[in-house]
Amino acid sequence: MLSIEEIKLTIDTLKKLKKEDFEKFITEYLDKLEGLASKVDAYNSNQIRQLDKTTSWFQADLDWREAHSKDVFDPLLSKLIESKIFQFAKHGDGKYNCLEIGPGYGKYSRFLLAWRIIFLLEALPQVKPRLFKKFQPQHHKHLRFYTTDRTACPDIPDHSCNFVFSWDLFPFLSYNHIERYLRDINRVMLPGGYGFINYANCEYEKPLYEAKRGYWNYNTKSKMAYLLKNNGYEVIEMDQFRPGADYVIFKKPGKMNPVVYSTLEIPVEK
Repeated sequence: MLSIEEIKLTIDTLKKLKKEDFEKFITEYLDKLEGLASKVDAYNSNQIRQLDKTTSWFQADLDWREAHSKDVFDPLLSKLIESKIFQFAKHGDGKYNCLEIGPGYGKYSRFLLAWRIIFLLEALPQVKPRLFKKFQPQHHKHLRFYTTDRTACPDIPDHSCNFVFSWDLFPFLSYNHIERYLRDINRVMLPGGYGFINYANCEYEKPLYEAKRGYWNYNTKSKMAYLLKNNGYEVIEMDQFRPGADYVIFKKPGKMNPVVYSTLEIPVEK
């Protein structure tokens, strides 16, 4: 199996050098490398068959990870996710709603307490009792639990959520499944709303390994960005907390959301 991380790094380097005196040489070399990178992406995608997981598979995986939580749970990663979620909650003043897709047993669900109503969308209806135990009984009136056999949930009102969150779901989904979710998210997200999800960026060794053994579905940063833009979203940030924990923050066009999220970079002296 081929990896394109080094090829893409070389492409970025050559693009910077293109401003110098080697323009003709670099242009020719760059064209060849970009063509090769495209072929490698296509090769990897074709070699790893995209398969949708069944609900029984998701249940077995969820139970296995729950039983081995002491070994697989990363408290530092959990803190980083919580900190990122807070950036979308701090201006909401408890007036707005959010949606979590694939909460499972609620490992991250309590991070969403700042929102007025928390919509919880699951393919596994049997997780509801354990999921609700993560919240105090008096907060249950603010929870809305729905099930889906695919991605759609017509009972969630149109334009009702200013934030959509998912972790530990999208790495398992095929391209087509992700695209269906993005279309349905667009319906429930209010104009100007944000999404924060993780995905399998197989430009790196760990996600590529998981895709090769059939645990995750093959995806890349460029493919994920394409899927988002093709469904009308603006990509705000694509980064990783650690290898295998890649995420994307995206926005639906519009100005109905009071929260404005922007990336902050240290200025570089010119």
